[in-house]
Amino acid sequence: MEKEASDILNLIPEKAKEAVMKESTAKIENPVVKGYDFNSGIDYSKMFSSYYSSGIQATNLGLAIEQINQMILSRSSKEGRCRIFLGYTSNMVSCGMREVIRYLCEHKMVDCIVTTGGGVEEDFMKCLKDTYVGDFKLSGSELRDSGINRIGNMLVPNDNYCSFEDWLMPVLVKLYREQTENKVIFSPSMIIDRLGKEINNKESVYYWCHVNSIPVFCPALTDGSLGDMLFFFSYKYSGFVVDIFSDLKRINDIAAGAERTGMLILGGGIVKHHIARANLLRGGANYAVYINTGVEYDGSDAGASTDEALSKGEITEECRPVKVFAEASLVLPIIVAETFAKHREAASKLS
Repeated sequence: MEKEASDILNLIPEKAKEAVMKESTAKIENPVVKGYDFNSGIDYSKMFSSYYSSGIQATNLGLAIEQINQMILSRSSKEGRCRIFLGYTSNMVSCGMREVIRYLCEHKMVDCIVTTGGGVEEDFMKCLKDTYVGDFKLSGSELRDSGINRIGNMLVPNDNYCSFEDWLMPVLVKLYREQTENKVIFSPSMIIDRLGKEINNKESVYYWCHVNSIPVFCPALTDGSLGDMLFFFSYKYSGFVVDIFSDLKRINDIAAGAERTGMLILGGGIVKHHIARANLLRGGANYAVYINTGVEYDGSDAGASTDEALSKGEITEECRPVKVFAEASLVLPIIVAETFAKHREAASKLS
């Protein structure tokens, strides 16, 4: 057989043989590509661990899990304590990732949050009324006639916004009176903290942020239903002031004063940029995980790569950042199961 193979090779043109049969001279030390073997039974932890060696985005997810575990270990270390910045867009609160985020806040697993206006209001609305599973293909015209709003494949009845207004307006009146009578100027983070206190509901993300003193920053607080309510409110109570600048100073001081920092950012846009800019002021984050579907060819910050962040000083030279190209609702529960929840479970067994 060897002679026959040799004879065949001798008949192949030399140029073609050199191109196709080029010998490998470098030894690869990297892990071997291998996925999970279901013949071993169903073990979810082992299956998720196999992602690291599976290739494509499964490997990136495995690297993200590894990076976040490093953040957590550094956060609990007496030397070089890491502050974890969590950022997410409003769709994460609209969908079931709200419960995953609430878990992180309930057990004080993150130090600072940046979200959008929708990321704030949707949490409180869900305490008052339900959001429903729908379909991406439902007719917008028919939904509008029925007074139902579509967020992706989720449905929010207009009544939810009315209930939100009924709950929010008396709280805004309290804030207005405190401002006019006691000269208190509220920042967005102060308003969110107060709303978390007022909702007094353990299903709320921001209830737990209030309880655990986790600051929540929202540089676009007025971009959404909450902004509409403030607009309506201004017709009767003019002159209500919200101090955005004090929040900018506060988040920058948190980053600049930290010994180490880690960024876990779900989605893009303002939440990604706001966290990254704060970390720039300390010379960059030590750990970084981006989860989004954005691409960088359009020059958007949402799709900007981790290498672009390095060029801007938003992550350190020593950082080994990871970007997972995925819609976050697919992977966040896996990430939390293999990181934050696993550490908490291990700690509870030791106590």
